[in-house]
Order: sequence, then C-alpha cells, then structure tokens
Amino acid sequence: MKNYEKEFPFTKTKVRGLKKKFDLDDIKDRKRYFKEKVGKEIALLKKYFKKNSFIAYFLGKKSSGKGTYTRQMIEIFGEDKIGHISVGDVVRQAHKDMSDKKKKKELLDYLNKNYRGYISIDEAIDRLLGRSTKALLPTEFTLTLVKRKIDSMGRKTLFIDGFPRDLDQVSYSLYFRDLINYRDDLDIFAAIDIPEFVIDQRMKGRVTCPICQTPRGLELLVTKKVGYDEDKKEFYLKCDNPGCKEKRMVKKEGDDLGIEPIRERLDKDDQLIDKVFALHGIPKVLLRNSVPVNLAKTHVDDYELTPKYIHKWDKKNKKVITTKESWVAKDDNNKKVYSLLAPPVVVSLIKQLTKVLNLS
Repeated sequence: MKNYEKEFPFTKTKVRGLKKKFDLDDIKDRKRYFKEKVGKEIALLKKYFKKNSFIAYFLGKKSSGKGTYTRQMIEIFGEDKIGHISVGDVVRQAHKDMSDKKKKKELLDYLNKNYRGYISIDEAIDRLLGRSTKALLPTEFTLTLVKRKIDSMGRKTLFIDGFPRDLDQVSYSLYFRDLINYRDDLDIFAAIDIPEFVIDQRMKGRVTCPICQTPRGLELLVTKKVGYDEDKKEFYLKCDNPGCKEKRMVKKEGDDLGIEPIRERLDKDDQLIDKVFALHGIPKVLLRNSVPVNLAKTHVDDYELTPKYIHKWDKKNKKVITTKESWVAKDDNNKKVYSLLAPPVVVSLIKQLTKVLNLS
C-alpha cells in the first residue's frame, strides 16, 4: 500500500482541554467518549441520516477491524440507521438457504428475476454448493446475492466488506453500473491502513467465543474475566456476552502461524486499495490503525492506545492478576508505532465522513 500521508494526514483525536480518561471497554463510558470527541459531528450525521444514506465499501486486510468499526457505528447511530453486509456471510447464508425448501425457492425466484451472467444459474448454484470445481463463484452471481441482501435491509447506510475482492473486480463494469449505482446513494470507499506486524500479533493471540463468535486476544484485547487452567498451565478468556455465560474462548486452528499462510492475500489487498484510490469521482476515507510513536503525544490520548496485557497466576489466592503496559509495534517500514484501539479509529471515520458528505 502506498503512502497517502499528503492526501490523508493523520486524524487528531486529542481534544484540547479534555483531561478526562475514558474506559473504552465500557459501553456507557464509550458513549461519553464519542460525545466528547465527536459530539458535533455525530449530531450532523444524525441529521443527515434522517433523510439520506450512503454505501461505504470497507477495504482492508484480514483482521483489520472492519466488523468492529461497523458495530461501533451501529452502537452510536442505531441499527435502524446503520447496516453491515459481509459478502462472505452473504454467500455462506445462500449456501445454507439451499438446504431449506422454502428459503431455496425464495432464493431461486430472486435469482431468476435478477441474475444476469455468462453461466447458467444451475452451474452457479453447483459452484456455490461445491459440486463444481471448475471455478470460483462468478462476480455477477455474487453481486446478485449482495443486491438481495440490500433489498432486505431497507433504507439504511450500509458498510459492505468483502467486495471488491480482487483486482479484476475493481474495473468490472457490472460492479460499477449495477452495485454502486444500485441505489441513489453516495458511495464511499473506506480503506484501513494497518501494519502487518499488528495483524500477525492479533492472529497469533486471537481466541473466539464458540457461541457468539466474538473475537478477542489474550494479550491485546482481553475480556473482563481471565481464567487459568492449572492442568494445562495456560491462561484463557471468558466471553463478556451475558448470553454466553462466561463461556471459555478458544483458539482457531492455524492462527498460531500468524500471517504467513495469508501473505499472498495481504499483498493483493494492498494492490487493491492502491487501485481503488487511483479512481476519480468516488469519495474516499483512510483509517489508520496505528500512530507513529513521535506523533502519539500530540495526536492521541494514552488510553486510546492498544495496551499489552500481562497475566500472572496467584497460586496462593487462586486468582489471575492482570497488569498492562505500553505496546510498541512496528509499521510496514519497520518504524515504531502504537496500535490504536477501535474507538479512536471510529472517531477518525466519523470526522472524515462529515467532510466527504460536506456536513462540516
């Protein structure tokens, strides 16, 4: 990914005179944080959402935080105003719907009415179900599934991740003609700049709740309760979601390898962002997931930085003692940076959106 520092200077989240510290893991404190940091911009966007909406295409590497940022936007503006579409989830849902008689009929009826492509619907379905190994799902078929999802969501501002997926899809005429202009909305590309070092460390330490699938990290993104398995002599996280009843979070197979198995994909994502940012006529925002160490003091507050958590087992009192320290990461040029927590990145997103929408 190229350096876009001149076109997109780093967004300051530090507010002069604001000395209060916020617990960004606490939803109530996070609400106060957003009000203090971007209260004016949030008010402008809420006014905009009363009569308008837009479609934002998230472009970012694996584990760059697309889902997390969207969830926090929903937290701020409400599910009636903000929607999230993961193209991967849409395709998986279509696969699942084929096993239900009623849902299968509804899907096929929609495809017969809306699909336009170079292979038949039957062949596309075979690829969807894995019965055909000739090729991946055609772009036209994926677009139709996304259009179906958009139809079901009503008039909302949508954050879409997972499309465009490959370089050829950026210049694919059907994509621009049929998806971007599918609704009479403004379309925005939102790229996420995150160091590979940060992704690597996140993946290696990532654990997921087997019930709600919420991802966390034993060292970089802990839950409120940390447990210790004395037999295995290892620490583990308990899910914060009340419905999961502190279910033990588990590692996903392969995450120990970090980014190496997906390096080719990461390189392609960089090329994809550069190609999209070369386009004219479509507004763009750039979200930085880290801040250079030399800018941190003037641009962000210390509680906005990602801490590293250290766990120790107090054998005598049978409890886990957790402390935290500053975590210094490295960017892709091997320079020292601090990784940012999700809320300051969302603050940057909100500030940039008000500018491209001409609200400020």
